[in-house]
Amino acid sequence: MARNSNDANGATRREYVLSGGSLVLAGLVAGCSGTSSDRSTETATQTDAQTEPSDGDAYSVSMAPVGEVTFDTVPETWVPYGGDFADMGVALGQADGMVGIGQSGEYHTGVYDELPGVSVDFERIAANDLVEADMSRELFYELDSDVHVIDTGMLRNWFDWSDDDIAEIRENVGPFFGNMIFRRSDEWHDYRYYTLYQAFEKMAAMFQERARFEAFETLHDEFLAELQSQLPPADERPSVFLTYEGTDEPETFSPYRLNDDGTSKKQWNDLGVSDALAGTGVENLSTENRGELDYENLLTIDPDVLLIRGHEEKSATEFRETVLDFIREHPVGGKLTAVENGRVYRGGPLRQGPIQNLFLTERAAKQLYPETFGRVTDDAELFDRQRVADIVTGEF
Repeated sequence: MARNSNDANGATRREYVLSGGSLVLAGLVAGCSGTSSDRSTETATQTDAQTEPSDGDAYSVSMAPVGEVTFDTVPETWVPYGGDFADMGVALGQADGMVGIGQSGEYHTGVYDELPGVSVDFERIAANDLVEADMSRELFYELDSDVHVIDTGMLRNWFDWSDDDIAEIRENVGPFFGNMIFRRSDEWHDYRYYTLYQAFEKMAAMFQERARFEAFETLHDEFLAELQSQLPPADERPSVFLTYEGTDEPETFSPYRLNDDGTSKKQWNDLGVSDALAGTGVENLSTENRGELDYENLLTIDPDVLLIRGHEEKSATEFRETVLDFIREHPVGGKLTAVENGRVYRGGPLRQGPIQNLFLTERAAKQLYPETFGRVTDDAELFDRQRVADIVTGEF
C-alpha cells in the first residue's frame, strides 16, 4: 500500500518512504481557542507537503513524527490507536476498513445512533484491541493492516517498543501515520502537535477524501460561529475544573489544565470558559504527573462548574443520580459551589474526532450556558444531524 522509493528490489504493497528523519524537532505549535476553526498556522521549519494524485498515481502525506509516507493506492484497511482518529476515519466514510483499535474502551460510538445510515461494527473492532493484547506484534501481523494510525512516540514511551520493533512492523506489515493530539503535557512529545482539524486534514489526505473534509470543516465553522455569537461576556462565563475520576464514589480527582490546548479540551476552549486552576501551580495530568486533588484541595479552588471524565457510558440523568448524588452527601464535597448549584457534569472523553466534537460541543454549550442553549438533560438539537450523516454517507 505504501512504498519505499529506495528499494532496489521494487515496491511491495506495504513499503513506505520516510523523509527528513524519524522525528520532526521544531517546537510545539499552539492550538487556536475560541475561533471558528482550530487549524493553527504552519511553522516555517515544518513542512506538510503532500501531493494530490491523479487516479492510480502514488501520493505522499507528511505527518510528525514519522515524516512523509508515500502510498501507491488508498489504504483499504487501517488501525487507529484512539477514538479520535477512529472517528475521523468514520467521518471520511472509512468505517468498514477499520479492523482494530488501540483501546476500544475509549472509543465511544453512541453518537452514531443519532446519524441515519452511519454505524461501525464495534464488536469486530473491539475484538482486536491492541492494548488488551499487550501491543503484541503478532496481532499486528494478524490484522495485516495497510496503515497504522498510531503515534510511534507512544509506542516507544508507553509500551517500550524499540526502533527495531517499529521498523519490523512498518516494513513487514504497514507504515505508521499518527500523532498523539489529545493533550500537550508529555515531555517525550517534543515534536509537532496538531489541532483536531489539522490532524483530520491529514487523514483526509491519506484517504483521498478532501471533499468530505471540506464539508465537515464548513459545518464545524458555521456551527461554532453560531454558538460563539451567543456567548455572554467573558467576565460572566463560569470557571471550570476539568478532572478524571471514573468511579461512582469519587474521593480524589486528577487535574486537567484547560490551557493545555490538547484536542480533548477543544469544546471548552471554543466556548470561552476560564480554567479554575489558573494561577494555582497545579500541573496538568501527564505521563510524568499523576498527582490528584482531594476534596479539601478542591474546595480551595471552588469552581463554578465541575466536569468529571470517565462516565461517558452514562446518560446525563444516570450521572446525576450516581456521581453527583454521592458528592452531595460527602461532608466536604457537598460544600462545593458547583455541587450546591447542581453544576457537576460528565467531562467528555479523552479522545474526540470531528463527529464526536459536534455532539460534545453541543453538550458543553448546554452545561456551561443553560440559559442560552437549554439544559443538558433536554432534547434540543443545536446542529443538523442529517447534514452530518449526509457527509459521512456521501450524499452531500
